[in-house]
Amino acid sequence: MIDWNEFGFNTRAVRAGQVRSDEGEHSEAIFPTSSFVFKNAAQAAARFGQKEPGNIYSRFTNPTVRNFEQRLATLEGGERCMATASGMAAIFSTCLGLLKAADHIVASQSIFGSTVTLLNSILSKFDIKTTFVNLSELDSWQAAIQANTKLLFLETPSNPLTEVADISAIAEIAHAHDCLLVVDNCFCTPALQTPLSLGADIVLHSATKYLDGQGRCIGGAVIGPENLVGKDIFTILRSGGPTMSPFNAWVFLKGLETLNVRMQKHCDNAEALAQWLEEQEAVERVYYPGLPSHPQHELAKKQQSRFGGIVAFEVKGGIDAAWHVIDSTQVMSITGNLGDVKTTITHPASTTHTRITPEQRRAAGINDGLIRISVGLEDIEDLQADLLRGLI
Repeated sequence: MIDWNEFGFNTRAVRAGQVRSDEGEHSEAIFPTSSFVFKNAAQAAARFGQKEPGNIYSRFTNPTVRNFEQRLATLEGGERCMATASGMAAIFSTCLGLLKAADHIVASQSIFGSTVTLLNSILSKFDIKTTFVNLSELDSWQAAIQANTKLLFLETPSNPLTEVADISAIAEIAHAHDCLLVVDNCFCTPALQTPLSLGADIVLHSATKYLDGQGRCIGGAVIGPENLVGKDIFTILRSGGPTMSPFNAWVFLKGLETLNVRMQKHCDNAEALAQWLEEQEAVERVYYPGLPSHPQHELAKKQQSRFGGIVAFEVKGGIDAAWHVIDSTQVMSITGNLGDVKTTITHPASTTHTRITPEQRRAAGINDGLIRISVGLEDIEDLQADLLRGLI
């Protein structure tokens, strides 16, 4: 049995977790089956009774999905990974697995709009309340913890303003109060940041984004210790069924093979675009951790290997000016998705964060003039020219 943790990142991204069938396939196999056949009744009983490992039913055991889980777990440095049907399913399963009625969450106010809705409107039905705090203010995290607080939740860098959280410091606060720290690592991926090594207890992904890298499939993942992911959270998957399909898992496996190469190019283009945007007269402000003007630039240098592929910027003139920039593009795709090899552009206040209140948007710094770009792999000169049409 190979210990993949002894190998480098790129080797693990290409090879970890694969178990070849008797056919001797070189590429990972897809197992599109709902159930699995047992040798005899005794084996069936042993597997259902959890006395023998092995495949039972693809809602919670499938070889292709398991290959993806094992590969991502070793890239993040976690003991166990559980793949889910979407990134939101990963967040929901984590909360349901780790929390109970009357528990309390402290979350950053700088998170994805659907996550805010999940915490505010859905988990509240189970009497699980959430207090939102400023991501970068450590005193706010400390002050918000209550006697019934069980979980701290954040994204870093945040969506869409690329704010950076001090993972180690917030982990210390969480653990001092017997709380768990959950970090959404969607923007960086393990190619740029490994939150578990910085003290986080659970790492979440929307595999839909950079892990796939080409906008082909929906999926999510939860990574962490066996006693949490493999027991409490896995119970939600097994009985609740927010399951990743074998085909999607295979697509994500192919995405992981090129993850590091893609992320480096995303970073190259994003850094160049952010620097160029700072020079444009129509631009009020640029948000990118790689810029010295970013308030958490030094922190990002410390806990990330590079600064990621997301750039946000505010234009002068509010929503009309922002929509003009977006509608003037010819190369970029106007879509809410991110992490694609194709550059995408969106107006967060009227799309990804439209379901939260105007007050919540203002608290999170999401103004009407804000534009978010997920910088792809096109030629940077073409991306700059594409934006320039709407900025002059």
